Amino acid sequence: MWVYIARRLLWLPVLLIATSLVTFALVRFGPGDPAEVILGARYDETAAANIRHELGLDRPVAVQYATYMWGVVRGDFGESYRFRGRPVSELLFPKMWVSFQVNAAAMLVSLSIGLPLGFYIAHRQGTWQDPAVVTIALVLMSIPIMISIPVALWGLCLKLQLVPCSGWGGFWDLRIIVPAITLGIPGVAGLARFMRASTLDVLGQDFIRTAHAKGLTSVTVDIRHVLKNAMIPIVTLLSFALAGMFVTSFIVEFILGIPGVGRFTIDSVFNRDYPIIMAMGILGSTAFVLANLLADITYAFIDPRIHYQ
Repeated sequence: MWVYIARRLLWLPVLLIATSLVTFALVRFGPGDPAEVILGARYDETAAANIRHELGLDRPVAVQYATYMWGVVRGDFGESYRFRGRPVSELLFPKMWVSFQVNAAAMLVSLSIGLPLGFYIAHRQGTWQDPAVVTIALVLMSIPIMISIPVALWGLCLKLQLVPCSGWGGFWDLRIIVPAITLGIPGVAGLARFMRASTLDVLGQDFIRTAHAKGLTSVTVDIRHVLKNAMIPIVTLLSFALAGMFVTSFIVEFILGIPGVGRFTIDSVFNRDYPIIMAMGILGSTAFVLANLLADITYAFIDPRIHYQ
């Protein structure tokens, strides 16, 4: 296991270099001059030349890339073009932490409802509960978030006055309830359906019938055999969700006044703040690779039959 983990970690720099190279090339050769972005209406050719020299944009592209990646290795993603003198890490990391907390709360809602619900309706296949629960979950999933947020605010904030109407106070603040519900409920239907299909597949296996034939109770079979094996495909699904934990919905942030990274990233794209865009690409790729590695490790803990060479 440890050899496999070490081998996967050795591939991490290779994948990140490939991703960063593509991102760097798209930014450097894409439309827009960083000097124009910085100067704006005050553009002057002499001042622009000085800025290009200060940023190293007049050097060969290979040298620019090597210099940038050396800074990334040391945790330096450069300075923002829009907010001059402000490091990218100082601007980006606090907003990513806010988005992570919002997504963590939403995932908690989805997991705590979707997985037990899918496991339950799999055992009720052929009864009215099965299609009824799936239909209700799909209806809730189909409601657009720009509708569910105002409805949640109307009920929880205006009518019941249980939570503040907007703003951000952290993970343990009551204001996280609305984004957690509006982002988490749509994920319930997907998790429930995946869990239902996975559970039904396991229930049809020969070793489950053998376990019942040996006299084991239904509860014991469900806990020891059905649940653990049904979770293997779900771990793959959750790894992709985990990779996107640092990005929140732009609509949720805009309506609820959450200072997350979603709106900030979109503004950076429109403002052509390339250091922010490059940092998001590298950090997103890193999160994706690490999430897949975590999923592979989790497989071995869930199912002892899985071994990595």
